[in-house]
Amino acid sequence: MKMKYQASKLEEKVDSAPTLIVVVDTEEEFDWSKPPDRSKTSVTHMEQLHLTQDICQQYGLNPCYVIDYPIASTQLSIEILKAYANQGQCEIGAHLHPWVTPPMVEELSFRNMYPGNLDYDAEHDKLSCLTNKIEESFGEKPVSYKAGRYGFGPNTLEIVTKLGFKVDLSYCPPIDHSADGGPDYSACHSRPFKFDNSELIGIPITGAFTGIFGTFSDDVYRLSQKLEFAKAPGILSRLNVLDRLVLTPEGYSSDEHIKLVKFLFNQGQRIFTWSFHSPTVVPGHTDYVQNAKEQQEYLDKFKRFFDFFFNDLNGEASTPSQIQSAMEHAK
Repeated sequence: MKMKYQASKLEEKVDSAPTLIVVVDTEEEFDWSKPPDRSKTSVTHMEQLHLTQDICQQYGLNPCYVIDYPIASTQLSIEILKAYANQGQCEIGAHLHPWVTPPMVEELSFRNMYPGNLDYDAEHDKLSCLTNKIEESFGEKPVSYKAGRYGFGPNTLEIVTKLGFKVDLSYCPPIDHSADGGPDYSACHSRPFKFDNSELIGIPITGAFTGIFGTFSDDVYRLSQKLEFAKAPGILSRLNVLDRLVLTPEGYSSDEHIKLVKFLFNQGQRIFTWSFHSPTVVPGHTDYVQNAKEQQEYLDKFKRFFDFFFNDLNGEASTPSQIQSAMEHAK
């Protein structure tokens, strides 16, 4: 499904300081390449969550942990996150993984791992169940939502609005997830926006096609992928004419983070999202970190990018709810 924004970009003052939020997909440990398995609900990596939390705290960043049902219903993760929340060091949002969230009504498939592909009742009831579990575990309802696998669908806006969410973090430009039934965000920008006929604010992950092709970037990139045997995407990247980049320590280098943010900053973007998955912090849980050496390289990416953002770019730290509140008061 080709995704479009349901409203225009919210205005960002080009003379304002760049602002960074951190969004953590806080979830169970499972093999991303395999079909969904309802039994995979372990969250042992949460014992090492402090490795990324501590770095964020060093730079004055309070992450928004968007948590799914296994996280919200396991005492280990509840205690760890509640300690941060009680000290004002994080926000708690919701992250819907349908296959491990009651009611277990849908057929298990890759396509149904995207919650927006479920029928209205299933998506609503699962997100309502997750929201209630988070309120039960943490004492208040979440106001920020991020669909599992970025699976925003045709009913999602109505459902999240009905359930009282104020911020959506699901949009994932410029990635196309349609190969296994997910949304196609290749035509989307990464600036905050407001949905039509709703008070809901959208804050996408930060990602873009950088280079010289402008609105033709997606078409050129798709063509280069078809020429993968000729290493076309890598050649375009080295020539600095086209890159598809996302602001995450998972799979992208520090140089690419800086390149992306400079590109978007020069286009007038001022709000940026640093995002990652909680299990990556422990070797062996995701493809991005498989050993102690890769773990250290992964953590070093946080420090290098934060040094650039707060020292070289003179950036400021924020959170999704703070951005939503500021936008609400700016009306």
